[in-house]
Amino acid sequence: MATSIIARGGRRKSAENGFSLLEVVISMAVLTVGMVSLLGVFGLAMASTQTSQQNMIAKQLANEAYESVVTARNTSQMNWDQINNVGSTFCTGGSSPCGIFLTGFVPIYNAGADGIFGTADDAASGEETLQDPGPDGIFNTADDTYIPLTSYQRQIAISPLYDGSGNLIPSLRSVTITVQYSTAQQKTPLTYAVNSFISEFQ
Repeated sequence: MATSIIARGGRRKSAENGFSLLEVVISMAVLTVGMVSLLGVFGLAMASTQTSQQNMIAKQLANEAYESVVTARNTSQMNWDQINNVGSTFCTGGSSPCGIFLTGFVPIYNAGADGIFGTADDAASGEETLQDPGPDGIFNTADDTYIPLTSYQRQIAISPLYDGSGNLIPSLRSVTITVQYSTAQQKTPLTYAVNSFISEFQ
C-alpha cells in the first residue's frame, strides 16, 4: 500500500532534483584541469612536429659522412692509414702521425676536391645547404629554396679497437660520427650519433 506525505494545506510535498552550487564549482574545476592538461599535450605535439625535420637532417648528415668514408676506402682513394683523425698515432704502415679527418666539431661544408666529408679541404667548398623543392614539389625549378645548415656541426671520430687481451686489431677501427644541432625550442644543443666499424678489407 503506497503512502504519501501530505503537507499542511493539503498539498503533496515533492523532492526537488538538481545540482547545488558546490557541485557546479567542483565540476568546473575538474574540467579546467583537464583542459589545461590537454593544451599541454597539444603544445608538446607541436614542438615535436617542428623539430622532426631538424632531427631528420641530423640523421642524414651523419649517414652522409659515414658513407663517404666507406666509399673512399672501397674506391682505394685513401690508404688504410689515412682513415684516421689528423694527428693519430695508430698507423699500420709505420708513418706517424697519419689520418686526414679533422678532429672535433666542424661546420657542415660541402666535400672538397677529394670528395670526402670532414677533411681539411672542405672549407674551401663553402657551406652545405639543403635543397627544398618549393611550393610546386618539383626539384630544380625556379621556386626551389635552399636551407642553410649553419646550426649544425659534425664530428668524425675514428679510434682503434683492441681484442680481449688488449692487443691492437690493426685491420679494424671504430667510426663514430656525431652531429650537434640547435633548435628554437631547445636551449641546449641536441646530438645525433652513428657508431659503426670499418675494416681495412672490403
